Amino acid sequence: MDADAVVVGAGLAGLVATAELADAGKRVVLLEQEPEASFGGQAFWSLGGLFMVGTPEQRRLGIRDSRELAWQDWVGSAGFDREEDHWPRRWAEAYVDFACGEKRAWLRELGHRIFPVVGWAERGDGTASGHGNSVPRFHLTWGTGPGVVEPFERRVREAVERGLVTLRFRHRVDELLTTDGTVTGVRGSVLEPSGASRGEESSRDVAGAFELATQAVVVTSGGIGGDHDLVRASWPARLGTPPAHMVAGVPAHVDGRMLAISEAAGGRVINPDRMWHYVEGLHNWKPVWRNHGIRILPGPSSLWIDARGRRLPAPLFPGFDTLGTLAQVMATGYEHTWFVLTQRIIEKEFALSGSEQNPDVTGKSIRQVIGRARGGAPAPVEAFKRNGVDFVVADTLPELVRGMNELVGEPPIDLAELERVIVARDREVDNPFTKDAQITAIRGARRYRGDRLTRVVKPHRLLDPDAGPLIAVRLSILTRKTLGGLETDLEARVLRAGGQPVPGLYAAGEVSGFGGGGMHGYRALEGTFLGGCLFSGRAAGRALAAAL
Repeated sequence: MDADAVVVGAGLAGLVATAELADAGKRVVLLEQEPEASFGGQAFWSLGGLFMVGTPEQRRLGIRDSRELAWQDWVGSAGFDREEDHWPRRWAEAYVDFACGEKRAWLRELGHRIFPVVGWAERGDGTASGHGNSVPRFHLTWGTGPGVVEPFERRVREAVERGLVTLRFRHRVDELLTTDGTVTGVRGSVLEPSGASRGEESSRDVAGAFELATQAVVVTSGGIGGDHDLVRASWPARLGTPPAHMVAGVPAHVDGRMLAISEAAGGRVINPDRMWHYVEGLHNWKPVWRNHGIRILPGPSSLWIDARGRRLPAPLFPGFDTLGTLAQVMATGYEHTWFVLTQRIIEKEFALSGSEQNPDVTGKSIRQVIGRARGGAPAPVEAFKRNGVDFVVADTLPELVRGMNELVGEPPIDLAELERVIVARDREVDNPFTKDAQITAIRGARRYRGDRLTRVVKPHRLLDPDAGPLIAVRLSILTRKTLGGLETDLEARVLRAGGQPVPGLYAAGEVSGFGGGGMHGYRALEGTFLGGCLFSGRAAGRALAAAL
């Protein structure tokens, strides 16, 4: 044996599994097709939000949460309705228990810290038993994505020093080796050395070959979001026609290769049509990877209109129902939408997803965070407003519409119709009573102290010149996460079509649908992707360490 275990993929789930195995004294080879610069995978780029329930941070802000409410929100969002949802549902229950229980304490013991204001993501479809978070649960890591990765990278590198872990970058697995149905090793290609920076596309030229014998393989290779052809091939009819153009929320190496390779070794992929893509994507004016997209994390106040200028129906407001909005957009026959807002809104309500777009929290700078409260939009947001191809800024509505039509061309926005929509909306702000559901939602959000202080602007007329200038933002579909994947039991063992484990084969993270082959079901509650990597990676590492 070359190792007790081989872990394929050095993202967050792979790091967690490797750390757990090494802590148990097992010898691990960690393989990664990218250069060492990409250690930590997609988690490094993330905002670092984690779904937690019943925390001190929530209680200090007056948020009453419970396991019962969290589970109600989870199953209402997941919509489990298939025979193959047995293990996904079991994983979901275990994960909610983890989020309600030891998750925070376990991470804190490792040095992880949380920003004190809890965010309210995916506010839902407007029903108590349907999709969405009933209360704020998005706990932002102090240090964003790098702050999530750091404790596990540190544990892995310490294990390297102890001689328990071997890191092999630029090693691409092409085949899982089996003996009498048991996975006994891996075979693959050594890719030529690459100086590509984190996220940059690296060469696929082969410089050699390798083969490793092992007692077990843990697949932690991520999803398919970097291969848009695979995304389109898996696109479900319920979300409309697959879009011809999407911006990439993940680099090209997030290619889904290990799904097919694991299937060839006997594993079963379930729920491939379940996926999570955003509708608030921007073309990054300073891209790291090809077709690099950034997501707006919007507050609830922007007016959301489709490509023809028609207001999206309630409750499809910014930040409420990601996939509900995606289905609505694709039904219009066009692939873009618009936010129409004011300078006052962008200053308080616009944030951009990702560690590099939030240097204050990523750099753990209290001074810079406090600086956000002094007025003006965050510097990364202003940079997009100045340089981004998706932004139109004007002092008057006719000028704004002219700029929108020049940017897109087809279909043209009708000035008179958009003005009618905005004026009607503005009239609803002028008194404390309203039948406009979005205005009601904004006022409801401001009852939460965290939103009122940091996230949601006081309602005002969009055409109020004192709130200007006016801003229009073209939004594209942004690829992100795979919600289905390799079916696994609660020990993270990959299962065959008949439900029996494939001996020697484990999976964790996005490649396993974050656990079970799709613990989110049809929809996610946000803050659950990183948490799914943590939970499933830990489960795989601990179960395998006990089994070896």
